[in-house]
Amino acid sequence: MEQVMFSILLLIIGLISGFGLTMLVSVFRENATTKKINNMIEEATKNAEKLKRDSIMEAKEKSYQLKNEVEKEIKEKKAEIKENETRLLQREGSLDKRDEICQKREATLDEREEKLTQRQKEIQEEQAKVEEIKKEQLELLEQISSFSKEKAKKMIMDHVKESMNREIAVYISEQETEAKLTAEKKAKELIVSSMQKYASDIAGDQTVTVVDLPNEEMKGRLIGREGRNIRTIEAITGVDLIIDDTPEAVVLSSFDPLRREMARVTLETLIKDGRIHPTRIEEVYDKVCKDTKEQIMEYGNEALFELGITKMAPELIELVGRLHFRTSYGQNALQHSLEVANLAGLMAGEIGEDVTLARRAGLLHDIGKAVDHELEGSHVTIGEELAKKYGEGEVVLNAIASHHGDTNATSVTASLVAVADALSASRPGARNDSLENYIKRLDQLESVANDIDGVDKAYAMQAGRELRVIVEPTKIDDLQAHKIARDIKEKIEATLKYPGTIKITVVRETRAQEEAK
Repeated sequence: MEQVMFSILLLIIGLISGFGLTMLVSVFRENATTKKINNMIEEATKNAEKLKRDSIMEAKEKSYQLKNEVEKEIKEKKAEIKENETRLLQREGSLDKRDEICQKREATLDEREEKLTQRQKEIQEEQAKVEEIKKEQLELLEQISSFSKEKAKKMIMDHVKESMNREIAVYISEQETEAKLTAEKKAKELIVSSMQKYASDIAGDQTVTVVDLPNEEMKGRLIGREGRNIRTIEAITGVDLIIDDTPEAVVLSSFDPLRREMARVTLETLIKDGRIHPTRIEEVYDKVCKDTKEQIMEYGNEALFELGITKMAPELIELVGRLHFRTSYGQNALQHSLEVANLAGLMAGEIGEDVTLARRAGLLHDIGKAVDHELEGSHVTIGEELAKKYGEGEVVLNAIASHHGDTNATSVTASLVAVADALSASRPGARNDSLENYIKRLDQLESVANDIDGVDKAYAMQAGRELRVIVEPTKIDDLQAHKIARDIKEKIEATLKYPGTIKITVVRETRAQEEAK
């Protein structure tokens, strides 16, 4: 028991000792921490005071520097103000001097003005005296010569006018002669230059109207049982099919060249195919119609593309393509139109006119030939109406109307188209017209005029498109000249066959002639 109590006592003593030791350690630690904190606070205080002193010193330095800069700037401004004051004083002194000089000059000018005014009065008085003397002298001269001033002036003016009229007439005559020589030379140079720049193959194609057959048996197949095939072909194509004794050939006859061409293609297709009966004929002809229409538009678009022409009505493009199937004396109408367009464009470029407009007018100048076999009237009238219908301009319309001389040309472009048309149609080889027939036709044309009483000479010009008639002025007066022109026109229309139109010009000239010996 005693041991237990001793143990408990020892335990209690140990606990008390441990607690006391713990409390002592804690106190020691607090003292050390407090001391460390106090040291840190003291050090921070010292650093703060040092920073404060440094800041104050830096602020004082900056204040001192700013003060120096401000004082320096004030000194500079004072110096500048002083310099400006000095300049102003100098200018004020200069202005005073100038004012003094101006006052002196003003006084001098006033003195001169007074002198000039006095001199002007004296001059006016002198002029009045001179005018008075002139008047007295003129009156004296009028009395001596018995001529008034107005009458003498009129005589002098009449003399000057007569002299000037003579000189003007001589000058005009010389200029007209020089202009004629120069114009003819320039025109030849222009045409030759344009023809040299444009080179085209001669268009000698001719519409084929004869279809070759592989054998004689094919004629019977074309005729068909009781002639049904040939009747179908003629009814559908609108072309007369002539089958005669000509070996291995049939002839197509129609006034419409396009129909004749379509019938030719249809027959050739049927012959190659071998199946010839009414149903097949209709099928082939329908296909040929579609292909031909596409080909016509292609021909028209190619022509426009070649000439660089844009914005044309589709109907006119189709008519341009149809010219490919139209010929005149063996000359392909589309090739002829292209040649005229190119020549007109080249000549327009030489003289500074609108090249595109000249080409357009040249291409459309014979557009009436595409449908002249379908409508009444000349191709000129038909072409003008078609171009007007599809919105072409006045220049193109006048070029179409005037290219054969039926209407006066109102523009340079229209005249160029007429010249290009004559060049294209009349050059050697362009048309299949033999020399013998050509000469015979011109002789007949001249003989019509020569048979009329009072006609001295007659000349067929421009490939037979114009007849120039010279009458005897002693037998025929001006009124009879008009009657002769109408008589020749009626006689030509009644007796001759000719393409296009013929212009009749009757010339009556009176000449006064003497011989000095």
